[in-house]
Amino acid sequence: MGAKYRVEGDVAVVTLDNPPVNGMNLETRNAMVGAIDAALAASAVRAIVITGAGAAFSGGADIREFGSPKMVAAPNLHDLIELVEQADKPVIAAIHSVCIGGGLELSLACHYRIAAPRTQIGLPEVKLGLLPGAGGTQRLPRAVGLETALEMIVSGELVASDKLAGTALFDRMTAPGEDLLDAAIGFAHEIADARPLPRVRELAVTHANPDVFLQAARERVKAQAGPFPAPLLCVECVAASATMPFEDGLNVERELFMRLLESNESKALRHAFFAERGAAKVPDLPADTPVRPIRRAAVIGAGTMGGGIAMTFANAGIPVQLLDTRPEALEQGLETIRRNYEGAVKKGKLTLEQFERRMALITGTLSYQDIADADIAIEAVFEEIAVKESVFRQLDASMKPGAILASNTSTLDLNRIAAFTKRPQDVIGTHFFSPANVMKLLEVVRGAATGKDVLASVLALSKTLKKTGVVSGVCDGFIGNRMIEQYLRQAGFLLDEGALPQQIDQAMERFGFAMGPFRMSDLAGNDIGWAIRKRRATEPSAAAYSKTADLLCEMGRFGQKTGAGWYDYRAGDRAAHPSELVNDMIVQHSAELGLARRAIGDDEIVERLVYALVNEGARILEEGIALRAADIDIVYLMGYGFPLHRGGPMFYADTVGLPKVLGAIEHYANGYHGEAWQPAPLLRKLAAKGGRFNG
Repeated sequence: MGAKYRVEGDVAVVTLDNPPVNGMNLETRNAMVGAIDAALAASAVRAIVITGAGAAFSGGADIREFGSPKMVAAPNLHDLIELVEQADKPVIAAIHSVCIGGGLELSLACHYRIAAPRTQIGLPEVKLGLLPGAGGTQRLPRAVGLETALEMIVSGELVASDKLAGTALFDRMTAPGEDLLDAAIGFAHEIADARPLPRVRELAVTHANPDVFLQAARERVKAQAGPFPAPLLCVECVAASATMPFEDGLNVERELFMRLLESNESKALRHAFFAERGAAKVPDLPADTPVRPIRRAAVIGAGTMGGGIAMTFANAGIPVQLLDTRPEALEQGLETIRRNYEGAVKKGKLTLEQFERRMALITGTLSYQDIADADIAIEAVFEEIAVKESVFRQLDASMKPGAILASNTSTLDLNRIAAFTKRPQDVIGTHFFSPANVMKLLEVVRGAATGKDVLASVLALSKTLKKTGVVSGVCDGFIGNRMIEQYLRQAGFLLDEGALPQQIDQAMERFGFAMGPFRMSDLAGNDIGWAIRKRRATEPSAAAYSKTADLLCEMGRFGQKTGAGWYDYRAGDRAAHPSELVNDMIVQHSAELGLARRAIGDDEIVERLVYALVNEGARILEEGIALRAADIDIVYLMGYGFPLHRGGPMFYADTVGLPKVLGAIEHYANGYHGEAWQPAPLLRKLAAKGGRFNG
């Protein structure tokens, strides 16, 4: 609908009405302009109140329009704001609930603002790699002061309206329980004849020493911004508000906004924003699919993963039983949970009351009978099919009808696991990422027989647990681990050819990964990959690997947990120190293979590892294991430390250009272990027609 218009006596009320957050898309802007024009033309109307329907004043511009013709089509947001600001009748913004982005910029153009308590106020554009583009960087410093405005704009964090009371942002705050609209209409009557009309743009930006403050801000933000250009450009725009006439500052803002809009960093952040929200949309899963209530949970296996999953449920307020058949393992698991929570209390991340409440929600048991009434049971035991079989047969025998039986397997065949039960429709994969109580990703594995209500229930549960659920089909390794296998294979081949672990890790970390492949393996445990390689070596189509990882494990170097892996680790120090012993082993292995080691550049390292992910991702997409390329990107952004400013492997490939990616893959297919570089058919197809993985 866009906007509603009505007149109460001599006050026109214009209501933004575009659920759920009154985003100001082209349709809404048109409706707003029409309503305001009508109010200005009506001789009986002496003042105008703008407010928002439902649970928001306005969430701002519709970012789906960014970069499209609709963003600039008349009336654009600048047109609407100018109409309001230049109105010859007083315009009052009645602000409530949420007033952010373009919504706050619109309210700053109003002559007066009245706000309800606890309204969330902010300009969060920086979180999408942008800056406020409709005057926010120029008007907010005039309304709340230079320092407060700069902090709000650079951080993108929201601030409660109560904390901004007393600034020029608000002319009045309503009392608790007072009706906002009634208060705004009453205020409109009070100021209907006041002239001249006050405009924020006419206020001065005051500060005792703006030059010193702004220089310090530049240095601080530059040190914190990392690869993202937006925070520092936000500082420059705010600086313009203090050093230039209003219109000149507005021109600076518009120029820098457009520069950021076209930047790869902003495109990547916007891609991630929509990808995360789209991940829960499953084409054959209607929105009204019934879900099973999950009021009690059980976790089988009290190890690191099981304990982390139990904490995840407790953090969400869901009672959870932690089951382990070994008393000493159960006791150790519960003690580890306690220590983790105590550490959070010491760091100020948890109150003592929260600690006690969460610990009370976690109970231990040695018996499957004790968990029979749980609504969901999640298996988190050793990654071996025989162990999984034992657990699922016991769950099938003991759990109540309708309970969801979930496996935390990271590689094994979920359909085979489901077949161990008489209720395969109740079986689903819930692959948490370590540490489970911290990592946001949840790979939701849909088996051939998994019921739609079970899938819908687990996707709903993921939101309750504050996870992003991404649906995967069944294959060895699902989305994430199937792709990481090719990444790690290339890392191993690079060792054979001439690189060393620290060079490869540093190249990937400079590219933006949270950690390179060898530091990652040391953290996860090198014995995990060793067990998987042993299992796969027995398969007819076993792929070739560098033997260096097996040689490392034969030396007992399993990573941080043993104090030695690809790197050396010192007591009480998690820093990775290059190992002369390991480096000598790698060089010796190359000699045994008859390979002359060569200098390998960082560009080749990055290309081979990232394009290995992309090529396997294309196969996964073509096979329907992943529903969308964006889902693959979310898995890698949230679960594997892929650099956020590059948008995920599939988005990054789109940015580079698929013909270029294909050309590099075809080049590497002529080199060492070229059989690992057979281009995915989907990649060939899209590259040939200039297509993209993400539409």
